[in-house]
Amino acid sequence: MALQFKQLDIKPEGNWVQRNLLTPHAKKTIVAILIGAVAALLLTLLTNEKSIAEFSSGDIFQSIIVGGFIGFFITNSPCARGRC
Repeated sequence: MALQFKQLDIKPEGNWVQRNLLTPHAKKTIVAILIGAVAALLLTLLTNEKSIAEFSSGDIFQSIIVGGFIGFFITNSPCARGRC
């Protein structure tokens, strides 16, 4: 009785972008970051009594970063991934 082996088909994994950024979870995370950043920017602009010209670029940048982080945290928190 001779041993028979099946040939293992190994597919190329692709480049870094295909492996990391084109996955469904990464796409969901990127969309959540963008929505969070835009929502935080709009909230900042609408809730303050300043005109748009009176905002410094630091205020706008800070609100975009905070909103993006909130979007990132919502999609990547342990409870969002079913591990809490």
